[in-house]
Amino acid sequence: MKTILITGANGQLGSEMHRLGMLSSNNYLFTDVAELDITNKDAVMQYVTDNNVQVIVNCAAYTNVDKAENDEAVALLINSTAVRNLAESAKSVDATLFHVSTDYVFGHEGNIPRTEDMPINPLGVYGRTKLQGEEAIKEVGCKAIIIRTAWLYSEFGNNFVKTMLRLTSEKESLNVVFDQVGTPTYAGDLALTIFSIIEGDVYNGNEGIYHFSDEGVCSWYDFAVEIACIAGHRNCKINPCHSSEFPSPVTRPPYSVLDKTKIKHTFGVDIPHWRESLVYCMKRILTQQK
Repeated sequence: MKTILITGANGQLGSEMHRLGMLSSNNYLFTDVAELDITNKDAVMQYVTDNNVQVIVNCAAYTNVDKAENDEAVALLINSTAVRNLAESAKSVDATLFHVSTDYVFGHEGNIPRTEDMPINPLGVYGRTKLQGEEAIKEVGCKAIIIRTAWLYSEFGNNFVKTMLRLTSEKESLNVVFDQVGTPTYAGDLALTIFSIIEGDVYNGNEGIYHFSDEGVCSWYDFAVEIACIAGHRNCKINPCHSSEFPSPVTRPPYSVLDKTKIKHTFGVDIPHWRESLVYCMKRILTQQK
């Protein structure tokens, strides 16, 4: 029986991992800041050692892209320093670290799906600190699988799907950007992929960087229209608009489609289309609201 530590267990991805971990015969330990402060190196080392942890899945992150611009110290602490602490602890006990990173490590250049070896040029504090987390893992040299993802949503926490559900039920019209393109990713799909790799015991020897999102491509406008359609919110007119109409302290990637070829070939992952997963997730959300 393996012991698997999940950090950031109260977040979107962590909550999905919790749901899956409860089905396993392995020993999953779910922690958030109240149970384990991953910015405290000594606390992490002691926890990993005392509990004989063999796998760490880091679901914790500072993800408020705009706020990070004025909160760089905290973003750096969570997205980089804490990641180094986890990597050093993993190395000390020969554990494997699964770490979730982001499409924001890429810049503005290019309009073809991003492969793992494409040039990186992070946008803003969020992207830079997430990249520093990746680099910290490499510097420590622990066994690690880094998975970059994008446009994450779920029935847990705050996210675009929940925001659109609320706004399209309240407003007669809504403007949503159409000049940013990517792929919505259901956190449950990413969690299932990580869970399957761990449960299948196929991570040793396959360390490296991988990309994961659901299949397909859309703009935020297309995503919003689909959410409203599934919810039956037909009284709200959704209008496409430019990103410039929503001033932000950081520029979002205009094209952040991830190429999943590597993770599919390496681990035999079957990835659903984003519309299919959106329907599934929204059924769960709407059921909870009744």
